Amino acid sequence: MDANGIIGNFRSIVTEHYVDFQGRARRAQYWYYMLVYVVIFIVLAIIQQVIGMRGLLTGLLGLALLLPSLGLAFRRIHDTDRSAWWLLIGLIPIIGALVLIYFFIQPGTSGSNTYGADPKAA
Repeated sequence: MDANGIIGNFRSIVTEHYVDFQGRARRAQYWYYMLVYVVIFIVLAIIQQVIGMRGLLTGLLGLALLLPSLGLAFRRIHDTDRSAWWLLIGLIPIIGALVLIYFFIQPGTSGSNTYGADPKAA
């Protein structure tokens, strides 16, 4: 996927799927979104450090992208045929985050599952 595709993926999630908690999301869609999110976060962290804003810009970014990030996490976990309730395991320090990363790197189920059609087939 080229840079325009990565940015296009991010833009699509933020604009078209802002509060979309239904369906499935592919691994690439999730990880490309996270790549752009982290890059934007780092750039804003550097800017706020230089001008002394003490977390304002990164806090606003996190708040603005909270719903699209949650929606994408729901759809990604659905792709592995798990309920979104599994996201609550992330509340367990360290182990919960590791379990979620494991879930997010797994390939999605082939064909339809409980949460919809295979996004690879579309």
